Amino acid sequence: MKILGICSSPRGSRSTTLRLVQAALEGAGENGAETELVDLCQLDIKYCNACQTCFKTGKCVHKDDFQGLYEKILMADGLILGSPNYFHTVTAQLKTLIDRMADAVHCQLLTGKYCCSLATGGSNYDQVTSYLDSLMVNFGAFVTGSAGAEMSKGPRALEEGERKARDLGRALVEDIRTKRDYIEQRKVQEGIRSHFKELVRMNKDNWEHEYEHWNSINWR
Repeated sequence: MKILGICSSPRGSRSTTLRLVQAALEGAGENGAETELVDLCQLDIKYCNACQTCFKTGKCVHKDDFQGLYEKILMADGLILGSPNYFHTVTAQLKTLIDRMADAVHCQLLTGKYCCSLATGGSNYDQVTSYLDSLMVNFGAFVTGSAGAEMSKGPRALEEGERKARDLGRALVEDIRTKRDYIEQRKVQEGIRSHFKELVRMNKDNWEHEYEHWNSINWR
């Protein structure tokens, strides 16, 4: 079992978000998973230019670090996403990665995966985790949960956040191991899946790769 943790804070080793992601990975490792940490801000990932080439061919026109990370995401059983709160949402680095994954949401390529979200901020870290949780459900993944730390509450907030993140990492592995069914999330996913199948059908002449993908799995 492979768990991939992605930290999108630009503060490097000084990042409080990094500490939460590391704690979650430690929890996952303690429960038997193989783990890997990615510092997103050390990668060269260009902006999506909305050319739709990936819809047609399955490949991006940019030659950068995205493809290597994308392959790791698709190979992982579980994902841990971490971001500080930057004006009520994720960092630009994480949003850039997300925008490059349009083909994945159209084809629902995270179906069967489990994930969790982590965030820090002076307050309202849940603005970030709520966004990420909703996003992952849209990609087809189940969300085990989220945790964070409001740094305005002092050092103890980070310590408590790390404890919750470690527990969340353990729970993520257990969900993968037992193939837990989140019924309410699945109901939402069914509607999203139907939407994207219809969207791809409508654009089958231009989105050849995506149409072939859905054909290959018999539009399930």
